Amino acid sequence: MPGIRLKENENFDAAMRRFKRVVEKSGNLSEMRKREFFEKPSSQKKRRTAAAVKRYRKKLQREQQRVEKGFAASGARTPVAARPATGSRGAPSQSRTTN
Repeated sequence: MPGIRLKENENFDAAMRRFKRVVEKSGNLSEMRKREFFEKPSSQKKRRTAAAVKRYRKKLQREQQRVEKGFAASGARTPVAARPATGSRGAPSQSRTTN
């Protein structure tokens, strides 16, 4: 349970604001609202999928804006197929053929 210690001669409103901030950071209110009503597993899946699509579109939009401004996409990696095959320690792997 989140709590705060009152400072000496602290105004009640200031203490209340600090307490609200601590409660918000702990996530208790959002957890309580989430558990207030039963949500069917299919609804949970639908909500999570929609959130994932939204995150992905937002990421694409940010990358597009960076490209338009002339910056290279941050964190861009070469596709797996274009990378050379490497062994466990980063050295090129040698194909093993058994005769």
